[in-house]
Amino acid sequence: MPDLVRMRRDYESRGLTEDQLAPTWVEQFDRWFADAVAAELPEPNAMVVATADADGVPDARLVLMKGYDAAGVVFVTSYASAKGAQLAVNPRAALVFPWHALQRQVRVRGSVERVGETASDGLWDPRPRGAQLAAVASVQSTVVDSRSELAERVRLLDEETGPGPVPRPPIWGGYRVVPERVEFWQGGADRLHDRLVFVRDDDEGGGWIVQRLAP
Repeated sequence: MPDLVRMRRDYESRGLTEDQLAPTWVEQFDRWFADAVAAELPEPNAMVVATADADGVPDARLVLMKGYDAAGVVFVTSYASAKGAQLAVNPRAALVFPWHALQRQVRVRGSVERVGETASDGLWDPRPRGAQLAAVASVQSTVVDSRSELAERVRLLDEETGPGPVPRPPIWGGYRVVPERVEFWQGGADRLHDRLVFVRDDDEGGGWIVQRLAP
């Protein structure tokens, strides 16, 4: 096994203080996401999506964020996928944006809802035809005999549909994670990290409070 101790790296002590924090979680996310894009991180919109089934068994995977605003964070998938099945019985999720190069991460936790047919069409239509074909031909999360089987499905679908965009299948669409907690984590020297979290306070009409968490 590689020497894991030697892989340890120290963080710079740039810090994140309450007076540096934006008034809302979405404005703070705007700032940090812009930093991730400006730093030319590979796929800065990549995030871990963690879900759980009806028995509470957790599952996690990397997906691409397709949008965000004050209402929440959006991603797309097949409703018949493993995460789709899990969200059908346990509509809650946790997200992590792992911006290691910036010594930052953003964690989001909340309920999950489908974005609706019109919004899903808007997320499907800009996809390249090849990605549309793959999404239709692949029954996500099911067992297949080989990669060549998937390639043949795509080839046949390509022939059947003809040129141009492929219609969005009803089984594919967007989900929105509606935040209840959004944590901004900044690495600190000697592992004294800064963790500032926006917490939705439903007792105060859905407003937000900011808390500092011990690292």
